[in-house]
Amino acid sequence: MIIDCHGHYTTAPKALQDYRDAQIAALKDPAQPPYNGKLDISDDQIRESLEGAQLKLQRERGTDVTIFSPRASAMAHHIGNATTSLHWSQHCNDLIHRVCTLYPNNFVGVCQLPQSPGVPPQNCIEELVRCVNELGFIGCNLNPDPSGGHWTAPPLIDKYWYPVYEKMVELDVPAMVHVSSSCNPVFHATGAHYINADTTAFMQFIQGDLFKDFPTLRFIIPHGGGAVPFHWGRYRGLAQDMKRPTLEEHLMKKVFFDTCVYHLPGIELLLKVVPVDNILFGSEMVGAVRGIDPRTGQYYDDTKKYLDALPLSEGDRYKLFEGNARRVYPRIVKRLAKPAK
Repeated sequence: MIIDCHGHYTTAPKALQDYRDAQIAALKDPAQPPYNGKLDISDDQIRESLEGAQLKLQRERGTDVTIFSPRASAMAHHIGNATTSLHWSQHCNDLIHRVCTLYPNNFVGVCQLPQSPGVPPQNCIEELVRCVNELGFIGCNLNPDPSGGHWTAPPLIDKYWYPVYEKMVELDVPAMVHVSSSCNPVFHATGAHYINADTTAFMQFIQGDLFKDFPTLRFIIPHGGGAVPFHWGRYRGLAQDMKRPTLEEHLMKKVFFDTCVYHLPGIELLLKVVPVDNILFGSEMVGAVRGIDPRTGQYYDDTKKYLDALPLSEGDRYKLFEGNARRVYPRIVKRLAKPAK
């Protein structure tokens, strides 16, 4: 079985964006109550949005199950207030649940959290619990920068975040560290803001003792870990200079990377530097880069082809494509049609 740990509903029916546009328009008039209209999307519209996109690509690329969440760039936690974010997150999460219900063998849900700048993270707990216990989701996406590129929130190692971590541990679900759109013109969303956040999160984890307080807490840092694998010696050296434990001892039983790296040399570097036990297959399709690489004639985000081109052992292939996902997302086990090897 091949599990893709990183997929977003980037092809959702237009009615979802129409709802969001109405919600944002209502914010312009403070006298209006927060907009929370009905989202009118049929099952057939959901099928149509997937059959020519994610499902087609699953079949063509030979993947089985996608761990699926709302469109990351559309979370936009900086828009409106906590109520805005809650209503938007609920609609997006409910739509993911409908996708997983229509295609239970193809998609497993991960939720968007109703974060908002300056609002304590415990405000997200009720929605996290709802998504895991009622909708059957197996994890969440946690935005370390709800401000959208201005980085006003405390670092992820701060006790500010502990209420969410406590609930994650209780529910036994991991979080993918994933920022959203950037409202700071300095940072292009997918080309800079995402990669900055991945790199920043890893450095924050080095600086703290989060995993002493939460020994079973787990994070996935997407997009191949941002700049981390390329600068692995820097982070080993910084940890050493700061009198921190080695990366292997301090982080690498709790922090994982995906393979959303869109060229073969990058995948080769990732696998050379990061232990295979810490890497989950992911493609982000249909996501940040949708085109075809003219040098190869292949889609940039067909990351399975890069892995297929490498001389991996059967044991390592199993870990990358299935085994590690089962460990990091233990709630997926009950959702999969096929048992583990």
